[in-house]
Amino acid sequence: MTSPVADDTAVREFFDLVTRELHQALSLFQETAASILDQSGVCLTPPSPSWFSLENHFFSALFLYSYIQGRIPEDRRIYYAAMNQCLRGMVTGCDNILDDEYKITLDTDLPESAAKFRSILDIMVCDRVLTALMVKGEKAGCFSRDQLLTANTVSLHALLKSGAQEASEEQGVVTTLLPEAVLSDIHSVKTGLLFQAPWALPEALEGPDLAPPDRIKEGLALVGVGCQVMDDMVDLARDLETRRHNYVASLICHTSGEDETFRLNRMLEQGGPVSAKRDLLNEFPRARKQAANKARAFLKEGCGMLFAPEHGSMIPFAVDFVARRIGADRFQDLAP
Repeated sequence: MTSPVADDTAVREFFDLVTRELHQALSLFQETAASILDQSGVCLTPPSPSWFSLENHFFSALFLYSYIQGRIPEDRRIYYAAMNQCLRGMVTGCDNILDDEYKITLDTDLPESAAKFRSILDIMVCDRVLTALMVKGEKAGCFSRDQLLTANTVSLHALLKSGAQEASEEQGVVTTLLPEAVLSDIHSVKTGLLFQAPWALPEALEGPDLAPPDRIKEGLALVGVGCQVMDDMVDLARDLETRRHNYVASLICHTSGEDETFRLNRMLEQGGPVSAKRDLLNEFPRARKQAANKARAFLKEGCGMLFAPEHGSMIPFAVDFVARRIGADRFQDLAP
């Protein structure tokens, strides 16, 4: 990823710092995973240089940025960034199983057809890598044994509330909540807390010297909810079919006008797979515009709380990158 503001010295220098430290953290994660899988019968494919790019690890870079903003020393924040890759791998593995898909965490020689087992392997290996990294950190003098025992529990608790929310929707929901209720009761837990999870380990391991990260965590939560709204835009058809909470569906049912509500109800009454409509959202222009504005507002506010003043020029770039990454940029209302 090329810095979008190459003439901004402060941003360029910070951009280079994040890139370098992210590469170290990802290398530590990969090397530890490779050592765990060694002689197991499953081979880990060495990553290509492009795998380490910020395009592939934008959110990991964002969390690492938050550690720098929180003034965590470099040696320990690299450990935290590597540990966060473990949490990310466990979450992705669980999502893969629940959504019956496969997004790669560990590239192994297992066949692509073995998607469920690959997800299970990702979860098992990432859990063991997390433990191994904690032990390495203790041997390096970064953490104490008592801190590690606490962190082992904290790392699980950090993911459970979000996971429990996902589980509550697994059999489908019967009520279409009001839009603000979706944001406050569902998305703030499902994704807002998930985006705060990378701070669970630093808060457990840094001790009393850690500066309170409240503003940083609030910013991350807002970014997470903004991302979830964009996900809802992209996944509208699938969420309708599987009866999941969806902010856009709630807008259509409650606030975007009787004509859009009638159109959606008619589609559902007619039956058939609405998931075949990839850009279903375009049939509901008012809901699309409302959702796009809300997503962008959350992302701008969250990045504004997270980014240092001298890095403010990165905010529009970050918002646009997230939209492209999620696939919501094809909805034109997301244009600046």
